Amino acid sequence: MSSLHINRRNFVKSFTSAAALISFPSLVLGQTTRIRLEWQQFKTTTQYTQFLDAIKRMRASTATSSPSSWTYWVNAHVNYCPHGTSYFLAWHRGYLYYFEQELRKMYPTLTLPYWDYYKYSRIPAEFTDPATGNPLYVSRTGTNVYNALTLAPFASTVVNFQRGTSNAFETSIESQPHNPVHNLIGGEMANMTSPRDPIFFLHHCNIDRLWYAWVRSGGKRVPYTSNPYNSSTSNSYWAGSFRYGSTMTIERYKTYTPSWLGYDNANNTRPTSLPLSAKVISPFKLTQAQVPQFVTRPPDGNFPATAARAISATSRSLGGVASVGLSEASVSARLPLNGTNVQVVQNAVTAALSAPAQLAPDTVRSVKVVLENLQLLGAGAQGGYFYKVYINLPVSGDATGGGEKYLLGTMGPFEIAGASHHGSATLEFPATEVLSKFSSTELQEFTVSFERVSGENAPRGQVLRVGEIRIEVSTDAPWNDNP
Repeated sequence: MSSLHINRRNFVKSFTSAAALISFPSLVLGQTTRIRLEWQQFKTTTQYTQFLDAIKRMRASTATSSPSSWTYWVNAHVNYCPHGTSYFLAWHRGYLYYFEQELRKMYPTLTLPYWDYYKYSRIPAEFTDPATGNPLYVSRTGTNVYNALTLAPFASTVVNFQRGTSNAFETSIESQPHNPVHNLIGGEMANMTSPRDPIFFLHHCNIDRLWYAWVRSGGKRVPYTSNPYNSSTSNSYWAGSFRYGSTMTIERYKTYTPSWLGYDNANNTRPTSLPLSAKVISPFKLTQAQVPQFVTRPPDGNFPATAARAISATSRSLGGVASVGLSEASVSARLPLNGTNVQVVQNAVTAALSAPAQLAPDTVRSVKVVLENLQLLGAGAQGGYFYKVYINLPVSGDATGGGEKYLLGTMGPFEIAGASHHGSATLEFPATEVLSKFSSTELQEFTVSFERVSGENAPRGQVLRVGEIRIEVSTDAPWNDNP
């Protein structure tokens, strides 16, 4: 999963104990538990016409500084949303809560619906009807998100929650399906202004539902390793507030679980299969390139090498390549690490698996793949595609199936727009955990592969350029299992 390198401590304010925030977990912001329905059921209820009218009125409002206008919520997302950082899930839960409250100012019983694309991979027809006056319609590049779907976030090995821990759900679900859904739909959804598209809210209601479904799977699958009301743990992760405007905030702990915000979902079960029928109803042929089943590594491109160098006081590039253009053709980039630097990576992986107390403070123990100076080209900004990013795919014979063992994350116009929004267009893919599962033979050389995944109307030709791809090592901890 791509990650803007923002330390969790930058988000956490002074905190004494969770008990100081509130004494009783039964307190919720809404007094009545509302049930969010899947769209196919929602549209058969009286809420459907209310929803259409409420959206129409909000989109028509010119009071852009008021929560009653559609533009307000677009700006809130642009200015405050965390993507590729801690609190991605929790911030959006609060965002949906406040947006829902705005709808209820017009219709007191109205509740946001969700779009379960694990059952219905195509955008509901009501959103694609260009009839004059349809408040749900905007121009989009694609309508079918089947190629965005994966069961990886619900694997038995994904037992931790927050970004920065190993086997983390928040990292996994943002990488896929969240980001690829944005990318395959395209249009506004491929940008930070994605709330301009009404399908955004159904998409995020479903991501929120999938989070709760994962939590309910049991084991360690909780939003954090302990209840934020347990003052003995001084759980600082849930301290502080989220912001959605100059005067609109919510304490983080209130986003811990849906019941504390007064809602639930009609279905809280996690998906166990993909919607096979989508292959039949899809208007385009699902080719091997669109649903990768790796047999061989994509061919190596011929890219100029970049030198090893210091990046910061704690981080160093071991070498990379420059000027990598990506199109509909999948491609690999072999990184020019010499024998000494290959050994540095191997040592870092070994150190990452050691107890921190046994290591010197300057021990290199973290590895990441950095994509710097990303540029979208031409129709590439409109979406309809994304890339799966892998490290050290085998030259032939992927016995693990689908390349999951080698997967670092996904990348497309949505991730690039997010990176540009927060500063320079750079994406970082933590690689230590993936590399820790490799054999010594698999750590003899380093290749980054980009497997193109396309939707119905994916653009052809070069869609983006990567200024540099490099391997970085640092003395930073690769993850924190006990934050």
